[in-house]
Amino acid sequence: MLSPKITVLMPAYNAGKYIGEAIKSVLEQSFTDFELLIVNDGSTDDTLNVIYSFNDERIVVISQENKGVAAALNTGLQHARAPYIARFDADDVCYPYRLQVQYDFMRSHPYYTIIGSGVDYTDVRGDLIFTWQPDAFSHNEIRQLSYKICPFIHSSVFYKKEAILKAGGYNELAYTFEDHFLWAGILKHEKAFNLNQPLIKVRLNAESITIDEKWRTGRFRQIKYNTLRKLSITEDEGRQLAEIGIRQLSPRIKKGAYYALLGKKYLWNNYQPKKARKNLLKTLSISPLHIKNYFLLLMSFLPESTLSRLYQLAKGNFRLEEAEIPTPVLTQKELNYGS
Repeated sequence: MLSPKITVLMPAYNAGKYIGEAIKSVLEQSFTDFELLIVNDGSTDDTLNVIYSFNDERIVVISQENKGVAAALNTGLQHARAPYIARFDADDVCYPYRLQVQYDFMRSHPYYTIIGSGVDYTDVRGDLIFTWQPDAFSHNEIRQLSYKICPFIHSSVFYKKEAILKAGGYNELAYTFEDHFLWAGILKHEKAFNLNQPLIKVRLNAESITIDEKWRTGRFRQIKYNTLRKLSITEDEGRQLAEIGIRQLSPRIKKGAYYALLGKKYLWNNYQPKKARKNLLKTLSISPLHIKNYFLLLMSFLPESTLSRLYQLAKGNFRLEEAEIPTPVLTQKELNYGS
């Protein structure tokens, strides 16, 4: 059997509620020469049953004991048969043209190693919350971002497998930001681009291991940003990150973080103050000591124009932090693409 052109790499852990829709969206791609490599990371629910309910020879399943997302991705990279990897999560949805768009772009722009895209964020039911556009598009713009800003939505990226393997794959100590840590290192040597077109739907849900950054402890954020700045992480730092993260896996914290994130998105990204207040009241009922959410609740009574100015001001200040990475010179063709 000939090797496929693309490996869609999907780690899965207790994703039984959503993985069926995710798999269906991959199998319905207009581009058909791919394998869907699912790494079952020790699921204890019906994830495997849902996977095996599909009868398609392009689906490949590898099962391992629960080791975390980064380890599952590294396992997948070792078994992937294609030269290109399309990352995808088990609770998200691909638009039917996703693989074709990214494959065509990479083939016509071979000097890029990684490409991302815009995404549509949905709530747990799949209802649209807002459309996210990347903070930077061209390689020059991406390199100028603060090291604190992740340049891609992980499940939207499409990259050359060999370059990622050469970089050592995903660092398993970078708990919940293994992708951000990888990009921070690899973009010193490789070129990247973001397409503005949304190619996937990212489902926000309270069951995800990743929660709103603001709900992480100060110590977690301190270690995370320090490791990103120095581009190295020690065993002790990894242990501390995992210990803090695991303590925050309680349903109460994850639900509180989920509703808080929805509240913020309905303020900053898709102005619907009634929905914002509804979600902020839910998160305050769960975690009443999160003082910032009281301020967000008060801000939901401000007009959209005022909130927009405040958001742009805060975003601009954040982008200016640590703007210390040198900028390489690219061709005019690269700079003009996507304008």
